Amino acid sequence: MRPLLLLLLGAVPVFSQPFSFGVKLGVPLTDFINAAGNSQNASGFLDYSTHTNRYIVGVGAEVRLPFHLGIEVDALYRHYDFQSSPQNNLLPVVTTTSSTTSNAFEFPILGKFRFGSKLIHPFVDAGVAFDTLQGVKQAVTTTVGTVTSSTSTSSPSEVLNNTTHGFVVGGGLDIKILVIHIQPEIRYTRWGEEHFDLSSLLHSNQNQGEFLLGIEF
Repeated sequence: MRPLLLLLLGAVPVFSQPFSFGVKLGVPLTDFINAAGNSQNASGFLDYSTHTNRYIVGVGAEVRLPFHLGIEVDALYRHYDFQSSPQNNLLPVVTTTSSTTSNAFEFPILGKFRFGSKLIHPFVDAGVAFDTLQGVKQAVTTTVGTVTSSTSTSSPSEVLNNTTHGFVVGGGLDIKILVIHIQPEIRYTRWGEEHFDLSSLLHSNQNQGEFLLGIEF
């Protein structure tokens, strides 16, 4: 009973600090996936292409501590997709194409330090992030002559790790307007492992840059 009471008393100063919550909007500054080109196999060449969706959405919350410090936790959503198709096939009567889509949820946990005036506070932050894939789906279309068949899988061979983690550093401005905090920020994340990898054809970008705009209350 006594240890529990001490824990609750110790948590009171944290939860009594100013707390803010809001939305995060952003754009990636780097591609999520790199497609290196094509590779020859027994039936010709296989070409990979990818498209980076230019949006990031999510929510963020922060507990503000004494000495201009803070702890921020975010939940960010982004979308991946890539396609493969045969090129210059030696056997044109048999072709196989695929289209893969996936949702990614990123959870950064950051320590934050502010400095500057009362209305505009430059800040720097650093911490760790965890990223997990959800809803992975690969649709495969095979054509033999004039006959086409389709299959799908949630475990494509290109997926190397469903979950990865890395470290984050960033910096920006905290602009206070009445009760609203506008926070433009640039972040860099270095992921420890790749989500996707297939020889030299396709791999996740372990260096991630992004611009985020936080609107918190």
